Amino acid sequence: MPVTELDYAAEAVEGDPILGYQALPGVSDEMLDRDGQIRPVWQNLISSLSCMSEGELHERFARADRYLRDAGVFYRSYAGQGSAERAWPISHVPVVIDGKEWEKVSEGLIQRADLLEKIVSDIYGENRLVREGILPPALIASNPEFLRPLVGIKPSSGYHLHFCSFEIGRGPDGNWWVLADRTQAPSGAGFALENRVATTRAFSDIYGESHVHRLASFFGAFRDALQAQKRYPDDRIAVLTPGPANETYFEHAYIARYLGFMLLEGEDLTVVNNRVMVRTVAGLKPVSVLWRRLDAPYADPLELNQNSHIGTPGMVEALRSGSVTIVNGLGSGILETRALLAFTPTICRHLLGEELKLPSIATWWCGQKSERQHVAENIEKMVIGPAYSRAPFFDDNNQSVLGATRKGGKQSVEDWLNAAGGKLVGQEAVTLSTTPAYVNGRLMPRPMSLRVFAARTENGWQIMPGGFARIGSGDDVAAIAMQAGGTAADVWIVSDKPVEKPSLLPPEESFSRNMPGSLPSRAADNLFWLGRYIERAEGALRILRSWHMRYAESADPEQPLLADVSRYLKGVDIDMVKAVPLPLIRNIDSAIYSASNIRDRFSPDGWLALNDLAKTARRFHEGVQHGDDAAHAMTVLLRKLAGFAGLVHENMYRFTGWRFLSIGRYLERGLHMTRLLGHMSGPDAPDGALDMLLEIGDSVMTHRRRYNVNTARLTVTDLLALDPLNPRSVLFQLNEIRTEVEQLPHPYGTGQMSALDRESMRLHSGLAVMTPEAMTPDVYERLEAEMEKLSDLLAQTYFG
Repeated sequence: MPVTELDYAAEAVEGDPILGYQALPGVSDEMLDRDGQIRPVWQNLISSLSCMSEGELHERFARADRYLRDAGVFYRSYAGQGSAERAWPISHVPVVIDGKEWEKVSEGLIQRADLLEKIVSDIYGENRLVREGILPPALIASNPEFLRPLVGIKPSSGYHLHFCSFEIGRGPDGNWWVLADRTQAPSGAGFALENRVATTRAFSDIYGESHVHRLASFFGAFRDALQAQKRYPDDRIAVLTPGPANETYFEHAYIARYLGFMLLEGEDLTVVNNRVMVRTVAGLKPVSVLWRRLDAPYADPLELNQNSHIGTPGMVEALRSGSVTIVNGLGSGILETRALLAFTPTICRHLLGEELKLPSIATWWCGQKSERQHVAENIEKMVIGPAYSRAPFFDDNNQSVLGATRKGGKQSVEDWLNAAGGKLVGQEAVTLSTTPAYVNGRLMPRPMSLRVFAARTENGWQIMPGGFARIGSGDDVAAIAMQAGGTAADVWIVSDKPVEKPSLLPPEESFSRNMPGSLPSRAADNLFWLGRYIERAEGALRILRSWHMRYAESADPEQPLLADVSRYLKGVDIDMVKAVPLPLIRNIDSAIYSASNIRDRFSPDGWLALNDLAKTARRFHEGVQHGDDAAHAMTVLLRKLAGFAGLVHENMYRFTGWRFLSIGRYLERGLHMTRLLGHMSGPDAPDGALDMLLEIGDSVMTHRRRYNVNTARLTVTDLLALDPLNPRSVLFQLNEIRTEVEQLPHPYGTGQMSALDRESMRLHSGLAVMTPEAMTPDVYERLEAEMEKLSDLLAQTYFG
């Protein structure tokens, strides 16, 4: 007799967290065979789990969570009118599938990928499926994903599809079904990689002995295939992202970094003479392969969606000329039409001469009378939803429609089907198999679907040996989606013998040193402002620390020096209502925003350090009092900021991006010191201002060693404005700016000095010949204006 309660270990004691797992009646279970016994492929994992205490399991799961947190893995969750970053919701127990079973699944998915390619080629080509009556014309002509400007355009690669994903699930009979096809801009492959790393952190010992197929070869083969699509050796390959507001932006940046591709937004690109070019700090550079991660209608506001602000005008014309390969081809999103599932079996027989190896979920398009009648007669077994959309099933009152339970509708289901049948499909309500999930100290069965990926390689379609499983938060199948609170588990495809351990690294016998790719102008802009915001925050912290140290001694904010510095701070939009002012936190948040726009160029350690700084600053903002406590808080924040600066200085490759980041820091530090000197070193400055200046400029000890006199206006001016060896002086900043500007790519290629070159040299030379006696408040004011002009020139030269 089949068992429903799994007695994994005969010697398990009462209270073992693994015990108590109970399969749901009438539902197939990934872990159980048809006789209710544990599948052999699960036995190693389950027996290992059964030997672990609850404390050990929590410690292992914490390792996985810590990795995801440190790596900054997130996706964006949308709720109400806004969105928020949400930590990647990992389900720690992997789904285990036998390698031989996976081979059959892969065969079915490869067949399906070939079929989808033929369908989309026909829709935008000969249109035989409609002409011969296999596909209803309305299903294509009325489809918002049918992009008429793409009709007749043949992809330069010969294929519309290069990268697909499939939602699959196991039914009660144990067989696999395709729930949905994803061809628009499939997401999740990068998350599958991060899921794998996190899960192996938790179960490295079990993973190492389980013969789990690796994922690297899948990505390596796809990378090689995209490299083969380049028209010329110097052409670029890029991941085209909608930007940081997209729910899966982290994955876009992660994949670009992992494969060594550029990460670009639509504004980074322009089309010149029918060629797609990326705007870089070294001028326009050709891009011949774009892995598109934005929906096709938004790719070209000229010929597609005119309201798009994230596309590139002329992209369709570049496709017509054959100068660019887009992955996947524009218009391929039509294959995600839910109603197409109703016709897929017939199309497969017509185009391939064979049955589907992996069937779709049973679907009926309600735009046809007989199908509409069938749905109405079997309404209790149906889920009704939009024919053209892959969104969740909703009726006109935003209520889920399951069988005859349509709530609050103005019409009966039958009337609704008759009135809007062309826009609706009926699908057989399916019961998904369950998989073990660790919930409240025990394994619980949860409904599961798999997202599986297919990549077109030089040897044909290749199926990722894994993917990730979407796990429901309860027994409700609708709660599988991430936005609905579901979680994601790694998928282990297990072989009965040792597997290869591929790597994306080249063989040791042969390598070539590739220079870093051209820096997009937008990335340079963000790096420059990241440097400025970080230095702006540091400058504010140093002033605030000095202010609070003196306030701790006198407790009198109206004391002349404190009042004078308060006026200065107010002039740069920093008030003293809170000990840790909100504008300081905004500067740190602005730095994080700039960094978020260049995640593909930003190290995980740097990202973690920045976010830690922001969290600490917010905590201090709420709970720190003026005076000694605030001074200590500023010291803590300065140390964290120094840690971030050290990471950047020690670890960032000394190429163009580093130069823009450095110029931003030097420029902001120079402006900061120039403003302070102009305000606090004049003849009307209150007592103690010069000593405070030295303290803010971190130059107290240097002043004592270099000058055998007490603090004086001329010595402070000489050290903080004109000393070329003091890393806090204005002259030092201008010297470093001039040096970095000389190393930047020449924007014009004429051999002549640019306006930026001339201005940086003029500024440095002009200050280098000054004497301390000549440095008056008017000189500082003019110098500040000229440094701001230098910033504008840099933007005009490289960021325009």
